[in-house]
Amino acid sequence: MHSVRAILRQTTKVPSTRRFLHSSPAVKSDALFIHRDTPDNNANLKFEFNKENQQRVQEVLKKYPPQYKKGAIMPLLDLGQRQHGFTSISVMNEVARILEVPPMRVYEVATFYTMFNRNPVGKHFLQLCTTTPCQLGGCGSTKILETLTSELGIQPGETTKDGKFTLVEVECAGACVNAPVMAINDDYYEDLTPETTKKLLDNLKAGKPVTPGPQSGRHTCEYAPGVYTTLNEEPYGPGFKIRDDL
Repeated sequence: MHSVRAILRQTTKVPSTRRFLHSSPAVKSDALFIHRDTPDNNANLKFEFNKENQQRVQEVLKKYPPQYKKGAIMPLLDLGQRQHGFTSISVMNEVARILEVPPMRVYEVATFYTMFNRNPVGKHFLQLCTTTPCQLGGCGSTKILETLTSELGIQPGETTKDGKFTLVEVECAGACVNAPVMAINDDYYEDLTPETTKKLLDNLKAGKPVTPGPQSGRHTCEYAPGVYTTLNEEPYGPGFKIRDDL
């Protein structure tokens, strides 16, 4: 009987039950998750909030019950970044100390949100949106990127030698109707063209003030001058083109 079973096993084809696992190629970048000590970013460099920001910290903490003060991680990280210039490992550790949470809780937040710059950035932090609406809107963000790299002599992810400008590409900035758009620090600059982009850079280099918002002359996000494809008159009231008996 044993030999018959052996023969059957050899001659009978059994459907394979093996499962093949596939994975995407590993991303060759540790910028989002891994900390590497550098001379200007390591745990031995002490950070503490200045007197003015210490008062702000206390005001922030008043918004949270004592048992939930860990909810203040994001506002305190933002405050630390504004004081220090970027969210260093020392800033994170100080926030963890103040909130009495394990440092890893703070690291998790800082590595998840791209608003926290974990490496030094320039005085003018340029975030150019290069997703589809900005690629298609106006002259296209590709031309804006070409203007920025040409005028500044850097590529995305780099900082100028004088430390004044850092350029990065970002996902949707949420101002698609005013595309192309670029954030400079906390403000949006919209309806960009190569010419207006160069003018912005020239003014920033010279220390002159720049005006946020659309650079085309239109007000906020109303229709552009000479373009009348959007609503520009009083909308119709209820019942328009509806049968009287309905």
